[in-house]
Amino acid sequence: MHTVNEYLKTKYGCKVYKLSLQSDVTCPVRDGTIDTRGCIFCSEGGSGDFAACRTKSIPDQIMEAKERVSAKLKQDAKFIAYFQSFTNTYGDIDYLEKVYRQAMEPEDIVAVSIGTRPDSISEKMYELLGELNKIKPIWIELGLQTIHPESAKYIRRGYDLPVYDECVKRLRSLDIDVIVHVILGLPGETAEDMKETVRYVCSSGVQGIKLQLLHVLKGTDLYKDYLEGKVPVMTMEEYMNLLKEIIPLISDDIIVHRLTGDGPKKILVAPLWTGDKKKVLNAIRKL
Repeated sequence: MHTVNEYLKTKYGCKVYKLSLQSDVTCPVRDGTIDTRGCIFCSEGGSGDFAACRTKSIPDQIMEAKERVSAKLKQDAKFIAYFQSFTNTYGDIDYLEKVYRQAMEPEDIVAVSIGTRPDSISEKMYELLGELNKIKPIWIELGLQTIHPESAKYIRRGYDLPVYDECVKRLRSLDIDVIVHVILGLPGETAEDMKETVRYVCSSGVQGIKLQLLHVLKGTDLYKDYLEGKVPVMTMEEYMNLLKEIIPLISDDIIVHRLTGDGPKKILVAPLWTGDKKKVLNAIRKL
């Protein structure tokens, strides 16, 4: 298994930190294009709960994000500008070009990572991303979560699997690295279902994968289902055992960007053990 930290240190010769930024965009599952409720698991912050303040300019957000990690910074550190929350290719293209270029302008920013949906990249946006990728590396992070239609319907993903396939094909034709988000522990999915998703992602031509244990957050529709007993959550032992089965499925040419995640403690309902990040990381190191 090749982790993103190892990959970045080898490529840039130093520690590389992600700076979580926000562009002023929404999502087709929130603005009424597909739905108004958002994906069933998504918090009010659009999964950007740890990002810099969205009302600030991109240069100011970069400064704020650097301050957050300042205690850990080494003198030669580099950074990746990460547009994390909501759908960051969904909006006015002139505005988005402006914020992308602002994010890549600092010399110590080595790449720009853009979180989005496969159904939310227009022809003009593909052209722009290809153009920007010639200046500095552009990473596109796609929220796939699962390949299984019933699960996709339940989480209100809003697009079918062929849309994902075509998007990956288009991005790779532009030599843009693709990182795919997968949620482990969706209601009704077996371990084999989750492994099928990982196998599919790893054979789809992508360069990276992010595994995210399902979190139940206050204020989400998933939380309502959890209160009604419809959402079982894994123990740490169950999750670690699942990772033992999944990690061997990830080929050496695919970078592992994450093996779990930690929801904001103020709104995290379950599983609470994920809040002990040190304990979780120690367990992962023992796999």
